[in-house]
Amino acid sequence: QVQLVESGGGLVRAGDSLSLSCTASGHRFSNYAMGWFRQAPGKDRLFVAAISWRGLNTYYTDSVKGRFTISRDNVKNTVYLQMNGLKPEDTAVYYCAAADRATMPEYSSRALYDYWGQGTQVTVSS
Repeated sequence: QVQLVESGGGLVRAGDSLSLSCTASGHRFSNYAMGWFRQAPGKDRLFVAAISWRGLNTYYTDSVKGRFTISRDNVKNTVYLQMNGLKPEDTAVYYCAAADRATMPEYSSRALYDYWGQGTQVTVSS
């Protein structure tokens, strides 16, 4: 089992940047595909970005393409989400997730992720 701890959230203004981090316990981090999801008040938890096991492939929801960048460091057991050009609609609790599987038929599917962090709040004021 892996434990995920997110950090880096906060209150920023529209147009600002934030960098989120998610550090995993254990020594099998490179065995997990990693994803970021977000949940705004009263809404479902939605896919934001994902990265394959060695970081060769990345995936984004359309609304963040060109603004957000996901990356990982398998030595530091950490996945990052660099968020630039933040908008008020990016306001949400951001969760990282780990998928313990050899293949990922659909990186945006919540059901394929086995472990979740506790979330970190990102608030973007207009």
